[in-house]
This record gives sequence, structure tokens and C-alpha cells, in this order.
Amino acid sequence: MRVVSLVPSITETLLAWGITPAACTRFCEQPDLTHVGGTKDPDLDAIVGIAPDLVLVNDEENRREDHDALVELGFDVHVVQVNAVDDVPDAFATLATKLGVEVDPIVLPTAVPATTAVFVPIWKRPWMSIGSDTYGSSILAWCGAANVCAGDERYPELTLEDAAARRPALVLAPSEPYPFAERHREALETVAPVMFVDGRDLFWWGARTPGAIERLRALLAGAPVAR
Repeated sequence: MRVVSLVPSITETLLAWGITPAACTRFCEQPDLTHVGGTKDPDLDAIVGIAPDLVLVNDEENRREDHDALVELGFDVHVVQVNAVDDVPDAFATLATKLGVEVDPIVLPTAVPATTAVFVPIWKRPWMSIGSDTYGSSILAWCGAANVCAGDERYPELTLEDAAARRPALVLAPSEPYPFAERHREALETVAPVMFVDGRDLFWWGARTPGAIERLRALLAGAPVAR
């Protein structure tokens, strides 16, 4: 089966299963594979040229108009929907069935109670965070971290002063979608002490999820529990 993946998380999981996609996006971090544009701007002509048996998309990562255009072109398009950690096992079991492969099920570590309040910036100019009904907020809760923006809209805009007023014990600054790094520490420390984290562990789901939970727990084990 020739498969095109338009989602980095799915591409990573396919490779973990021993399946090499015929093509993926430039954001999938797979330089040896053929690229067909980005998640929000796939090259439809290139996909037509590949003639895949199956195109894999996600309802948040990809645009509805691209999904509809691919369907209109006659492709079999499978949508993988993941909004929370506990969506992962069933979503990927369904994908394995769609692909006609037998793979080990994704087994999640047991969730633990929240002990640390965290603020997670995902953008600046404007400052943005993750709110309710997001995988990032869900995996934090699974790992014992309470997202101080969990009650907000999915991707709230707020100032660092607003974030500080919520009294997080920790700023968890990811490497994506905005590449937070040491140069941002001074600004972020006006909110709380800062830890940098691989953004893929917060926002990529699938085969990565069990290991990401363990890595995030290990990181949070050294975090303050109160402010």
C-alpha cells in the first residue's frame, strides 16, 4: 500500500511500525523521504503524481479544504482524530486496521494526580498557550501537571502578566511550534521558573506517546510543586 502522510505524528508512528510512507510533509523531520509540501499547504499535484492508495490527515493539523480536494480527486483519505491521550490507542488501532497490518497496541502508562501547576507558551507576538480539549493539556494532566490555562479556549492569547497572575509553579517552554530557547528565559522567568522541553513530546501523538509520558514525568519530577 502506497501511503502519503500529511501529519508528523502519523509519519513517525508509521516508521515505528516499519512502514515507510511514499511521501510526507516537510515538517515530518524525515529528510530522506519525498516531501509534498506542508501540513497546511500540501502539494496536491505532487500527491496526484505519487498516486497513493491512502492519504492520512488529521482534523486539526490539516485544512478541511485540502481534505475535501483530495477526496474530490478520488483518493482514499483517512482522518486520524486525537484530542487527548486516551484517544491514542483506539485511533491507531483503527489506523492499523485501515492499513491491514498487525502491530503491538499502544499501551499508556497509568495517569498520576496533578502536583505541579504549569504554564505552557506556544507562541509569542502574541503570547499564546494551550487550553481545553487539546492533546498538550491532556498529556500534561496525565503526567501530573495542572495546566493553568486548561479552562480557557483551545489556544488562548494572554500576556505574561496574565500568566503570572495564575500562579504557575513552572513554565514549561517547548521547542515547537514556536522554538523557545535559552534566549527567552529572562522574559519567561517573569512568570515562573523555566524548564525547556522537546515540543514533540507535548504535541506529537501516536507511537511516541508512552515514551513521551515517561520523559515528561521525569522532567516534572524535579519541578517545584507550589509557588
